Amino acid sequence: MDCGCKAKAASPGQRRVLLIALGLNATMFVVGIIAGLAAQSTGLIADSLDMLADATAYGIALSASRRGADFKAKAAKLSGAMLLVLSMGVLLDVARRSVAGSAPVSGIMMGVASISLLVNASVLYLLGKHRDDGVHLRATWIFTRADVIANAAVIASGLVILYTDWRIADLVVGAAIGIYIIKEALEILREARHAAEAA
Repeated sequence: MDCGCKAKAASPGQRRVLLIALGLNATMFVVGIIAGLAAQSTGLIADSLDMLADATAYGIALSASRRGADFKAKAAKLSGAMLLVLSMGVLLDVARRSVAGSAPVSGIMMGVASISLLVNASVLYLLGKHRDDGVHLRATWIFTRADVIANAAVIASGLVILYTDWRIADLVVGAAIGIYIIKEALEILREARHAAEAA
């Protein structure tokens, strides 16, 4: 009987998509964190940290693609735990900036978030074809889905700041992204636990 415990190599299509996603997210993390710090934007920083989490998830998925179901479940669990830690860091940064103050630059926020949105929408489309091929791939799809929403939220906050100078919009979006990431992390951990039980 096939218990699903043996390794199953990823198809060339899966590996190609994961490699593309890894490269794009790693690049956008570097761009986003630099831009977020320069723009004093909690939302952009949160978005870039989410990209880092994604890049790590894609790396884990690539390493898991030739392993058994148990390893894939553990990889997804690690991804969810890492995302949970990063989201807590985002919420702490929101609290710090709400006390210390900041002056987010809307132009940088919207420009970088728009590029990130284009990248993530493309990756989400590519991953959608493989999201049912294993819990580790499902986790990467969930990561990217969260990114698309976060990108749109950062753009919206940039518009609010541009037209109203209401800088709290950046903190609101940063907090919302942090809370949303916690929800996604818990979803990934729940699916990883179910996959481990079924392995």
